[in-house]
Amino acid sequence: VQLQASGGGLVQAGGSLRLSCAASGRIFSINTMGWYRQAPGKQRELVATITRGGSTNYADSVKGRFTISRDNTKNTVYLQMNSLKPEDTDVYYCTGNYMGSAYWGQGTQVTVSS
Repeated sequence: VQLQASGGGLVQAGGSLRLSCAASGRIFSINTMGWYRQAPGKQRELVATITRGGSTNYADSVKGRFTISRDNTKNTVYLQMNSLKPEDTDVYYCTGNYMGSAYWGQGTQVTVSS
């Protein structure tokens, strides 16, 4: 399973970005997908997850600002990020669970300037 993330970039505080992550490979369907983020020297932390059935979970720090969604026909997960803050600056990683194993994308940089 390969996960390819895209959509990161530089944005001013209060702006928006949309991340995408497509899973490919010999998969029939991928289960829970999600996004984590990590700053240099810090642990990777949960941003949001979504099950195949559409149940979502968010970190308290992003509730009301970020929205996770997915397209099961494309095995793709999205993260719409609104009202971005400088503290949202991180490398964002997508993840997907398939057959009991977790797979990770390569990470995409999100930088929010004040």
